[in-house]
Parts: sequence; C-alpha cells; structure tokens
Amino acid sequence: MSDQHPPLAQAPEPVQLAVDLIYLLESNAIDPAVALEAIYIVEADLKNKLNTATQASRD
Repeated sequence: MSDQHPPLAQAPEPVQLAVDLIYLLESNAIDPAVALEAIYIVEADLKNKLNTATQASRD
C-alpha cells in the first residue's frame, strides 16, 4: 500500500512543510486548540505580507 504514495522528499513543498509543522506540534505536545489558534494568527500575518508585497510590486 505505501508504494502508492510518493516519498515525502518528492511531495510538493507545501506538503513537506505541513508534515514538518505537524511533527513539531505533536513532538512538543502542543494542544491542538492552541496550535489552531496560532495557525490562524500566522495565516493572517502571511496574507498581510502577501498583500503588502503585491501592492509594492504594483507601485
């Protein structure tokens, strides 16, 4: 069955990062509710950075 899934090294970069983040959260026993709240904060920050970069490239 595992032959059907490509090795992580061949997975897209976002998948590799997601696996690394999941491992980091689980190995540090971070409460899932706390982790999810933190992810929303990170998401907002990254979206803000993308919007700022997009606006700067238009100027």
